[in-house]
Amino acid sequence: MPRWLPRAMVLALVLLACFQLATWAFHQLVSLLLNVLIAFFLALAVEPAVDWLAARRMRRGLATGIVFFGVLIAAIGFFTLLGSLLAGQVTMIVQDFPDYLDSLVRWSNSTFHTHFSRVQVQQNLLASQWLRRYLQNSANNVLAISATVLGSLFDLLTIALFSFYFAADGPRMRRALCSVLPPARQAEVLRAWEIAVTKTGGYLYSRGLMALISGVAHYVLLQVLGVPYAPALGLWVGLVSQFIPTIGTYLAGALPILLAFTVNPWYALWVFGFVVVYQQFENYILQPRITARTVAIHPAVAFGSVVAGTALMGVVGALIAIPATATAQAFLGAYVRRYAITDEARTHGSRGRGGRGGSLLDRLRNGLGEEAPEAPLEGRRSEARARGEDERRTDEQERRGPEDQGQEGQEQRDDDQDEGNW
Repeated sequence: MPRWLPRAMVLALVLLACFQLATWAFHQLVSLLLNVLIAFFLALAVEPAVDWLAARRMRRGLATGIVFFGVLIAAIGFFTLLGSLLAGQVTMIVQDFPDYLDSLVRWSNSTFHTHFSRVQVQQNLLASQWLRRYLQNSANNVLAISATVLGSLFDLLTIALFSFYFAADGPRMRRALCSVLPPARQAEVLRAWEIAVTKTGGYLYSRGLMALISGVAHYVLLQVLGVPYAPALGLWVGLVSQFIPTIGTYLAGALPILLAFTVNPWYALWVFGFVVVYQQFENYILQPRITARTVAIHPAVAFGSVVAGTALMGVVGALIAIPATATAQAFLGAYVRRYAITDEARTHGSRGRGGRGGSLLDRLRNGLGEEAPEAPLEGRRSEARARGEDERRTDEQERRGPEDQGQEGQEQRDDDQDEGNW
């Protein structure tokens, strides 16, 4: 056995063990890494407000605390208002449930010529096996639901803590990172950081604008239908649908549909149809255009980045896909070398404009022996300049003496000989 083979086998086993350990650690810490990533983008979003307060001679930690306290107060007020609204409406629905059931039974009997009664429907509903199984499964899953809620609260606290540290110690983090890099790399890191702050702020601005448009649109519909608490419901739909990815749309539309059902069951159907239609309008028309203007990326790139982010990291990927893509695109765009555009027809979006071959009709006319149309003015000017250059060279050759022409002929013969040897 060669002397190097045992050492190579040991080295290979050590590398394999390190790879397995790193893989295991990554899978164990993936939730923490995602929380840190969310916290980083949240810190980038609030950093402009923190910088504005810090520029007024306020300590950066205090400025960060004020910004986060304002966000916390706004969130608590919003959810408290909606919680009280939801609790009151659920109580009203439970109290008026017999009346809703009577109206539904009357509509079914008059439309389909059935002979149902409210008491019969209630007895069948209470005696159904499906309802019993659902209640039993819900009772058994109380512990799992409680654990999920506690885990979500812990994740929120983790995100809030890391985002506070990132925003408060942003300059210190940048100094620590730049201290291990050469000056050229330091400039690149700082520029990338500034681009990330700008793009993240633009993304939040676009989300806020779409939340405003969505809230106003749903408020108008609910106000026309006479649904109570229309302003609060419009605010709920706008914020939840824009800042909770993937499931935010369904959570935002469920509450207005439920409250519209308390007024008239047909109104609930109208609200449901409006939510579906508006969501398609937002996804394919409104969101790509606003995102392209605020984040400065192509609508197709924005849509594709959201799809890819959702496939890779789920809800977190959908939330940070657009600002991350915009940051990477703006940073890498500075290193892409660009050239002058050739004057071809396809670069202008028209097959008949520019190009060496001309349009298909011109090539057919030339093939059939027809006279091509007159060249454009710029082409005629280029030809005139070329003819003038040829005439000028001819005049210079005529003015030259025999010795100059002989020397020029000798140089031409030498060039031809060199070319033949090559």
